[in-house]
Amino acid sequence: MIWSDFSKLIKLRLTFLVVFSASISFLIGSKVNGEIVWSNWLMLIAGGFLVTAAANCFNEIIEKDLDKLMKRTMDRPIPAGRMTTGQGLVMGLFMGIAGTILLGKLNLTAGYLSVFSVILYAFVYTPLKRKSPIAVFVGAIPGALPPLIGYVAAHPQIDAIALILFGIQFVWQFPHFWAIAWVLDDDYKLAGFRLLPSGQRNLTSALFTFASTAILIPVSLLPTYYGYGGYYVGGVSLVCSWLFFYLALMLLRTRQIKEAKYLMYGSFFYLPIVQLMFLFDFIGKVK
Repeated sequence: MIWSDFSKLIKLRLTFLVVFSASISFLIGSKVNGEIVWSNWLMLIAGGFLVTAAANCFNEIIEKDLDKLMKRTMDRPIPAGRMTTGQGLVMGLFMGIAGTILLGKLNLTAGYLSVFSVILYAFVYTPLKRKSPIAVFVGAIPGALPPLIGYVAAHPQIDAIALILFGIQFVWQFPHFWAIAWVLDDDYKLAGFRLLPSGQRNLTSALFTFASTAILIPVSLLPTYYGYGGYYVGGVSLVCSWLFFYLALMLLRTRQIKEAKYLMYGSFFYLPIVQLMFLFDFIGKVK
């Protein structure tokens, strides 16, 4: 039960996805330098896990009263009363400090970016969710920082590759978030969250979601366009982007929860596939 509560407190699946994204980018950055220092890779994974877990912990402390109102969150340890906010705060501070120290040991840029990510996610994006749909744009910034942090942890320079990694994940955030918001809109409204572009499951929200997948098509091809990846990553990214585009088109046509679920599930597969192909193709080019 202790592990179950801890995994809910830190949003384990989300934390895993964040760490995976950062670890792939670290390997890409390492190949730019010419070698992979595996001890640093493990340090990045540990530091990234702790920092992400801390951000999610702070998020749940701030939203504890709102989490009680939603079916999908009412069983989290703090709103359910199995953990106090004081306990959660101590754990969050410990994880945040420890994670920042680990990332800072890799280099100061990674450490500074991790602190910025926690502050923006927990203390700007979190309260903004009840005020305006612009929260999705704000949340997309810390959501896209993990690959940037992973890259600069290995190669302490924000160059074109770093910006491409950030850009792909940044644009991906929009259809990902809006698909989830479409599926969970009824639950979100119980807590007063406004995450769909228009605030409703309607044509406007579907159009914004569709447009974001259209933008993702050229953005996903940037590694190939600038020569950092070859035709393999370009081909796979194009296929994945068009499938993602098709799922958004189906949502635009029907505006039903079923199609939003398809788009949501598709987003879970899209990002790791594209990032892994970028890594494999990039390694092949620099050998």
